[in-house]
Amino acid sequence: MNDVSYYVPAMAMAVPLVLKGRSTASWRDPLLRSVCALLLLTALAFTFAAPPSIAAVNRITGVPNASAPLVYALLTAVCAASLVLIVSWRGGPPGTTRRLTVWYTAGFGAVIVVMCVLFALGDAPVERLRDFDTYYATTPCLREMVLLYLLSLFVSGVAVNVLCLRWLRRVGGRPLRSSLLLIALGFGFCALYAVAKLVAVGVRWAGGDLDALSTSVAPALAAFGGVLSATGFSLPLLWSLPARLLGDAWSAWRSYRALAPLWRAVRPVSAAGDESRAAVRVGWWSPPSLRAVQRQAEIHDALLVLCPHFDPSVRERALAAAVAAGAASERARAQADAVMVVEAVRAHGAAADAAADDAVAVPPAEGPEDLVRLSRALRAMRG
Repeated sequence: MNDVSYYVPAMAMAVPLVLKGRSTASWRDPLLRSVCALLLLTALAFTFAAPPSIAAVNRITGVPNASAPLVYALLTAVCAASLVLIVSWRGGPPGTTRRLTVWYTAGFGAVIVVMCVLFALGDAPVERLRDFDTYYATTPCLREMVLLYLLSLFVSGVAVNVLCLRWLRRVGGRPLRSSLLLIALGFGFCALYAVAKLVAVGVRWAGGDLDALSTSVAPALAAFGGVLSATGFSLPLLWSLPARLLGDAWSAWRSYRALAPLWRAVRPVSAAGDESRAAVRVGWWSPPSLRAVQRQAEIHDALLVLCPHFDPSVRERALAAAVAAGAASERARAQADAVMVVEAVRAHGAAADAAADDAVAVPPAEGPEDLVRLSRALRAMRG
């Protein structure tokens, strides 16, 4: 992997993190908070593992290899967060879930503390941007730190695989099964990353040199595994997102189409003196939701203009006729409002500026659903 390639999986983590974290519901749901925390930790781990980031951390701290314990700690935290998330996601008795969460957090937290202590006790005067593991594989304390971090990664990778595959046999539903399979594959590659590093370190202990296995093969395995895992953890959201977006667009389009009869009926009123509104009119290419809102606004404006011409007596007669014809109360009211609107449009067109003493001062419909009902009643009136 080149220097820039490390940032690719970090960006892959950032995409689902933004998708999940932009909703306030994400921060009220403990499970979604755990997913966001895992994605953030993984993105940070890949970001700080990049050689340019390693050099920057070393330069800022003034310690030649200060980035090593930082990256190892982040990777270990990713292992802990992954196991905690899988256990929480799987569910089960609350006591068991809580106990496993405490064990995983305490165990990997202790590993992080021990690694920091070992780094402080060791001697790493030569800055190594890509091969710290193998370069210091025989250095006291640092050797134990590297071994501890690699074993933690391997154990967590195997544990996540076991948990996911066991759960996979008991669940149904394509999104969840696909998520678990991707997570298992991703952590399988992370376990292979640890194995590649361990082999390279072991060869160093034997006096040989397989550093390319650690500096080239292992990072590529980790990057691929990280992308698979991020996709797996985000798949339930990504699976439902297109359907939700299409559903919202279809609902807005249906509302836009349902308002057409009412919009056409009051169009002569809203079109009169409409030059100021022309600057904000939306085009045919605009999203259905925006077009529906624009149509609702134009109808509301027209109904406000028609207020002086609404005659309650017309509505009452129409309501009585609809009820006598057997219409349900809600439908009868919508039909009566529709008759009153039609009469008001005629009165406005005839320049009947004087309002009756008992004219109402508010439109017959207020919310979007009221407008849709009124529009459908108009369509029914006109056949």
